[in-house]
Amino acid sequence: MSLLRIDASIRHNGSASRALADISELQWLKTATERTIIHREIGTTPLPSTAWGDAVTASALPADERSPAQADALSLAGTLVDELAAADAYLFAVPLYNFGPSQHFKTYADLVIADPRMGPGFTLVTARKPGLLVTVQGGNYSAGAPKEGWDHATAWMRRILEDVWQIDVNIVTREFTLVGTNPALDEFTDMAEEIKTNAEHHARRHGRTLAARQHTEHATAGRS
Repeated sequence: MSLLRIDASIRHNGSASRALADISELQWLKTATERTIIHREIGTTPLPSTAWGDAVTASALPADERSPAQADALSLAGTLVDELAAADAYLFAVPLYNFGPSQHFKTYADLVIADPRMGPGFTLVTARKPGLLVTVQGGNYSAGAPKEGWDHATAWMRRILEDVWQIDVNIVTREFTLVGTNPALDEFTDMAEEIKTNAEHHARRHGRTLAARQHTEHATAGRS
Protein backbone atom coordinates (compact mmCIF):
# COMPACT_ATOMS: atom_id res chain seq x y z
CA MET A 1 0.00 0.00 0.00
CA SER A 2 1.26 3.46 -0.84
CA LEU A 3 0.66 6.87 0.70
CA LEU A 4 1.27 10.20 -1.02
CA ARG A 5 2.06 12.96 1.49
CA ILE A 6 1.99 16.61 0.45
CA ASP A 7 3.45 19.25 2.82
CA ALA A 8 2.66 22.92 2.16
CA SER A 9 4.21 24.56 5.24
CA ILE A 10 7.00 27.05 4.55
CA ARG A 11 8.78 25.81 7.70
CA HIS A 12 10.36 22.53 8.75
CA ASN A 13 11.14 23.34 12.38
CA GLY A 14 8.14 24.37 14.45
CA SER A 15 5.57 23.54 11.79
CA ALA A 16 2.28 22.60 13.44
CA SER A 17 0.86 21.07 10.24
CA ARG A 18 3.91 18.83 9.82
CA ALA A 19 3.74 17.73 13.45
CA LEU A 20 0.09 16.77 13.11
CA ALA A 21 0.69 14.99 9.79
CA ASP A 22 3.62 13.12 11.35
CA ILE A 23 1.21 11.66 13.91
CA SER A 24 -1.13 10.45 11.16
CA GLU A 25 1.72 9.07 9.09
CA LEU A 26 3.11 7.13 12.06
CA GLN A 27 -0.27 5.52 12.68
CA TRP A 28 -0.56 4.70 8.99
CA LEU A 29 2.87 3.04 9.11
CA LYS A 30 1.86 0.99 12.14
CA THR A 31 -1.32 -0.22 10.46
CA ALA A 32 -0.51 -0.50 6.76
CA THR A 33 1.17 -3.47 5.08
CA GLU A 34 3.77 -3.35 2.27
CA ARG A 35 4.23 0.33 3.05
CA THR A 36 5.49 2.90 0.55
CA ILE A 37 5.45 6.65 1.16
CA ILE A 38 5.79 9.19 -1.64
CA HIS A 39 6.59 12.63 -0.24
CA ARG A 40 6.35 15.90 -2.11
CA GLU A 41 7.41 19.19 -0.52
CA ILE A 42 5.56 22.16 -1.98
CA GLY A 43 6.08 24.61 0.90
CA THR A 44 9.86 24.59 1.24
CA THR A 45 10.38 23.56 -2.39
CA PRO A 46 7.63 25.53 -4.16
CA LEU A 47 6.32 24.71 -7.58
CA PRO A 48 6.91 27.53 -10.10
CA SER A 49 4.19 30.15 -9.80
CA THR A 50 4.08 30.60 -13.58
CA ALA A 51 3.74 26.88 -14.33
CA TRP A 52 -0.05 26.74 -14.28
CA GLY A 53 -0.44 29.45 -16.93
CA ASP A 54 2.20 27.79 -19.07
CA ALA A 55 0.55 24.37 -18.69
CA VAL A 56 -2.90 25.65 -19.61
CA THR A 57 -1.53 27.46 -22.66
CA ALA A 58 0.52 24.43 -23.69
CA SER A 59 -2.49 22.12 -23.57
CA ALA A 60 -4.15 24.20 -26.29
CA LEU A 61 -1.15 24.04 -28.63
CA PRO A 62 0.34 21.28 -30.79
CA ALA A 63 3.44 19.80 -29.16
CA ASP A 64 5.77 21.29 -31.77
CA GLU A 65 4.45 24.79 -31.11
CA ARG A 66 5.02 24.79 -27.35
CA SER A 67 7.80 26.84 -25.81
CA PRO A 68 10.30 25.04 -23.54
CA ALA A 69 8.61 26.60 -20.50
CA GLN A 70 5.19 25.44 -21.66
CA ALA A 71 6.43 21.92 -22.35
CA ASP A 72 8.13 21.76 -18.94
CA ALA A 73 4.99 22.99 -17.18
CA LEU A 74 2.77 20.40 -18.86
CA SER A 75 5.32 17.72 -18.01
CA LEU A 76 5.33 18.86 -14.37
CA ALA A 77 1.54 18.67 -14.24
CA GLY A 78 1.79 15.14 -15.60
CA THR A 79 4.33 14.17 -12.96
CA LEU A 80 2.07 15.43 -10.16
CA VAL A 81 -0.85 13.43 -11.51
CA ASP A 82 1.38 10.36 -11.94
CA GLU A 83 2.12 10.59 -8.21
CA LEU A 84 -1.58 10.80 -7.40
CA ALA A 85 -2.29 7.85 -9.68
CA ALA A 86 0.43 5.71 -8.09
CA ALA A 87 -0.78 6.26 -4.52
CA ASP A 88 -3.51 4.31 -2.76
CA ALA A 89 -4.19 7.07 -0.23
CA TYR A 90 -3.35 10.71 0.43
CA LEU A 91 -2.16 12.85 3.34
CA PHE A 92 -2.28 16.61 2.75
CA ALA A 93 -0.72 18.90 5.39
CA VAL A 94 -1.73 22.47 4.59
CA PRO A 95 -1.67 25.46 6.97
CA LEU A 96 -3.94 28.50 6.75
CA TYR A 97 -1.97 31.53 5.53
CA ASN A 98 -3.43 35.05 5.74
CA PHE A 99 -6.98 33.72 6.03
CA GLY A 100 -6.78 31.77 2.76
CA PRO A 101 -5.31 28.66 1.17
CA SER A 102 -1.55 28.39 0.95
CA GLN A 103 -0.37 29.71 -2.40
CA HIS A 104 1.81 26.60 -2.63
CA PHE A 105 -1.17 24.28 -2.38
CA LYS A 106 -3.20 26.47 -4.75
CA THR A 107 -0.43 26.22 -7.35
CA TYR A 108 -0.28 22.46 -6.80
CA ALA A 109 -4.04 22.06 -7.22
CA ASP A 110 -4.11 24.26 -10.33
CA LEU A 111 -1.32 22.24 -11.96
CA VAL A 112 -2.99 18.93 -11.17
CA ILE A 113 -6.24 20.14 -12.73
CA ALA A 114 -4.30 21.27 -15.82
CA ASP A 115 -3.52 17.64 -16.65
CA PRO A 116 -6.19 16.20 -18.99
CA ARG A 117 -6.57 13.09 -16.80
CA MET A 118 -8.08 15.29 -14.07
CA GLY A 119 -10.52 17.03 -16.39
CA PRO A 120 -14.16 16.49 -17.40
CA GLY A 121 -14.96 13.26 -19.18
CA PHE A 122 -12.22 11.22 -17.53
CA THR A 123 -12.30 8.72 -14.68
CA LEU A 124 -10.10 10.61 -12.25
CA VAL A 125 -7.00 8.86 -10.90
CA THR A 126 -8.00 10.07 -7.42
CA ALA A 127 -11.64 8.98 -7.52
CA ARG A 128 -12.89 7.09 -4.45
CA LYS A 129 -9.45 6.83 -2.87
CA PRO A 130 -9.18 7.69 0.86
CA GLY A 131 -7.48 10.88 1.95
CA LEU A 132 -6.76 12.97 5.02
CA LEU A 133 -6.40 16.75 5.08
CA VAL A 134 -4.53 18.11 8.10
CA THR A 135 -4.87 21.87 8.41
CA VAL A 136 -3.86 24.31 11.15
CA GLN A 137 -4.76 27.87 12.01
CA GLY A 138 -2.87 30.40 14.11
CA GLY A 139 -6.11 31.90 15.42
CA ASN A 140 -9.62 30.56 15.83
CA TYR A 141 -12.31 31.13 13.21
CA SER A 142 -14.96 28.70 14.45
CA ALA A 143 -18.59 29.55 15.19
CA GLY A 144 -18.89 32.22 17.88
CA ALA A 145 -15.26 33.37 17.62
CA PRO A 146 -14.63 37.10 16.96
CA LYS A 147 -13.26 36.22 13.50
CA GLU A 148 -15.82 33.59 12.63
CA GLY A 149 -15.88 33.09 8.87
CA TRP A 150 -12.35 34.37 8.27
CA ASP A 151 -11.09 30.90 7.34
CA HIS A 152 -11.36 31.02 3.56
CA ALA A 153 -9.18 27.95 3.04
CA THR A 154 -10.75 24.85 4.57
CA ALA A 155 -14.01 24.92 2.61
CA TRP A 156 -12.13 25.57 -0.64
CA MET A 157 -9.74 22.67 0.00
CA ARG A 158 -12.67 20.39 0.79
CA ARG A 159 -14.32 21.34 -2.50
CA ILE A 160 -11.14 20.56 -4.45
CA LEU A 161 -10.34 17.27 -2.72
CA GLU A 162 -13.83 15.94 -2.15
CA ASP A 163 -15.90 17.30 -5.03
CA VAL A 164 -13.42 18.03 -7.83
CA TRP A 165 -10.93 15.19 -7.25
CA GLN A 166 -13.57 12.87 -5.74
CA ILE A 167 -11.35 11.78 -2.83
CA ASP A 168 -13.07 10.27 0.21
CA VAL A 169 -11.50 12.83 2.53
CA ASN A 170 -11.48 13.37 6.28
CA ILE A 171 -10.27 16.62 7.82
CA VAL A 172 -8.33 17.25 11.03
CA THR A 173 -8.09 20.88 12.13
CA ARG A 174 -6.05 22.44 14.91
CA GLU A 175 -6.76 26.08 15.82
CA PHE A 176 -4.86 28.53 18.05
CA THR A 177 -1.37 27.36 17.05
CA LEU A 178 -0.08 30.88 17.77
CA VAL A 179 -1.02 30.62 21.44
CA GLY A 180 2.26 30.71 23.31
CA THR A 181 3.85 32.77 20.54
CA ASN A 182 1.50 35.74 20.34
CA PRO A 183 1.06 37.33 23.82
CA ALA A 184 -2.36 38.67 22.79
CA LEU A 185 -3.62 35.09 22.82
CA ASP A 186 -2.32 34.12 26.26
CA GLU A 187 -5.83 34.02 27.75
CA PHE A 188 -6.61 31.07 25.48
CA THR A 189 -3.75 28.86 26.72
CA ASP A 190 -5.98 26.19 28.29
CA MET A 191 -8.34 26.13 25.33
CA ALA A 192 -5.44 25.85 22.89
CA GLU A 193 -3.99 22.90 24.79
CA GLU A 194 -7.34 21.11 24.72
CA ILE A 195 -7.70 21.79 20.99
CA LYS A 196 -4.17 20.45 20.39
CA THR A 197 -4.89 17.28 22.35
CA ASN A 198 -8.14 16.67 20.48
CA ALA A 199 -6.51 17.31 17.10
CA GLU A 200 -3.73 14.85 17.87
CA HIS A 201 -6.30 12.25 18.89
CA HIS A 202 -8.16 12.68 15.61
CA ALA A 203 -4.88 12.61 13.66
CA ARG A 204 -4.01 9.24 15.20
CA ARG A 205 -7.48 7.84 14.59
CA HIS A 206 -7.66 8.98 10.97
CA GLY A 207 -4.13 7.74 10.30
CA ARG A 208 -5.24 4.26 11.34
CA THR A 209 -8.51 4.38 9.41
CA LEU A 210 -6.67 5.56 6.30
CA ALA A 211 -4.62 2.36 6.33
CA ALA A 212 -7.64 0.24 7.25
CA ARG A 213 -9.57 1.62 4.27
CA GLN A 214 -6.69 0.76 1.96
CA HIS A 215 -6.43 -2.75 3.37
CA THR A 216 -10.17 -3.36 2.88
CA GLU A 217 -10.11 -2.06 -0.69
CA HIS A 218 -7.07 -4.19 -1.59
CA ALA A 219 -8.72 -7.27 -0.12
CA THR A 220 -11.93 -6.53 -2.03
CA ALA A 221 -10.01 -6.01 -5.27
CA GLY A 222 -8.18 -9.30 -4.73
CA ARG A 223 -11.47 -11.19 -4.54
CA SER A 224 -13.00 -9.54 -7.59
